[in-house]
Amino acid sequence: MGFLLKGLILGLSIAAPVGPIGLLCINRTLHRGGRFGFVSGLGAATADAFYGFIAAFGLDIVANFLVAQHTWIRLVGGIFLIYLGVKGIFRKPAQSGIESNVRGLLWNYTSTFALTITNPMTILSFVAVFAALGVQGATNDYLSAAITVLGVFLGSTLWWLTLSTVISLARLKLNHGLIKWIGSLSSLVILGFGIAGVWTSGLL
Repeated sequence: MGFLLKGLILGLSIAAPVGPIGLLCINRTLHRGGRFGFVSGLGAATADAFYGFIAAFGLDIVANFLVAQHTWIRLVGGIFLIYLGVKGIFRKPAQSGIESNVRGLLWNYTSTFALTITNPMTILSFVAVFAALGVQGATNDYLSAAITVLGVFLGSTLWWLTLSTVISLARLKLNHGLIKWIGSLSSLVILGFGIAGVWTSGLL
């Protein structure tokens, strides 16, 4: 339970800071509803758990490769953010129907998963924190590692559930024009994150 609680706190602390993923979650919740925002956050939580798994189980080969390629991965992430920002600015009304909902949920999940994965330097943070917590796969303490990674996923998921629920409730009190304005503003900020990501990658 101690490792699970530590993982929960770590997952919450990683997910809580507002960045492009948080803005995407807010944007999608405002435009499509709470479940779309939550599923977007769930993609980020899955990516956090993936990086936590690599760090906790001492998969040095994978970690070193991702860190070594972080500039290229960062460039791809920046370009993807630019695409999402532009798409959000010129967003059209969502299509109705089950197919649209299913495809939309899948897109929301995979897009935020992919964006979170484009920050492989997160692995270094996990390695440092897990070492401080005494969670090291290299010493065959696999049970503690697995429980901590589970806690990270649950903590991150809890944050996204809370955020999407709060924004979904606030959405009921906002008119269509204000929702559209907030969506356009957040998309501009996301576009700015993308441009910054491309610029700081140093590859263009």
